[in-house]
Amino acid sequence: MALLERVSTLVRANLNDLIDKAEEPEKMIKQVILDMQNQLLQVKTQVAIAIADQHLLEKKQKENEEKFAEWMRKADLCVQKKEDDLARASLRRAESYRELQENFAQQVGDQKAQVENLKTALRQLEQKLAEAEAKADVLMAQQRRARAVGKASDARLASGDGSKAAAFDRMKRKVMRSEAVSQAKSEIAADNIEERLAMLEKDERIEQLLAELKQKRGA
Repeated sequence: MALLERVSTLVRANLNDLIDKAEEPEKMIKQVILDMQNQLLQVKTQVAIAIADQHLLEKKQKENEEKFAEWMRKADLCVQKKEDDLARASLRRAESYRELQENFAQQVGDQKAQVENLKTALRQLEQKLAEAEAKADVLMAQQRRARAVGKASDARLASGDGSKAAAFDRMKRKVMRSEAVSQAKSEIAADNIEERLAMLEKDERIEQLLAELKQKRGA
């Protein structure tokens, strides 16, 4: 779904790279945080809607199971009373509800998976937002320092000490780039771990749902 794609993009966003490419880093940081907050609100809303839909499906599934059991009881009663025609009619009604059971089970399983996906996205976005808010002041301070150093370097170049200032500026950019690359690798590694753990959790949930469906069908 489009919402999860947008959330995934925000979760994978590297603030350092965005800031390096931005003409106005402070505005970029504020905008990224605002986007995360807006998406977080949307995901929370979607989680609530998905859970409500899940409960509704589960209620309908239970009603269907009760209808099936009710018509089976009626068929049994008809058999006891030697009313074969009524028994057949009752069994046909029971069979129609039985056929719906698999469909309901699939819908409920799919809905549960969607709820878990949304919850996972919500947790990831909440963590990313917390990290972004924690980094915001530090990153903006770094950018201000970088601008100050750049202006100082320009002043030294203007005063005639061009070679030393240029060398210092190149070294500074190299260090800043190295820091950004290290940070990017750390964030990518963290995201990969989160994705792998989320995939394991999802697989486990799917296997559990599958086992439950098989057990239910066997019963």
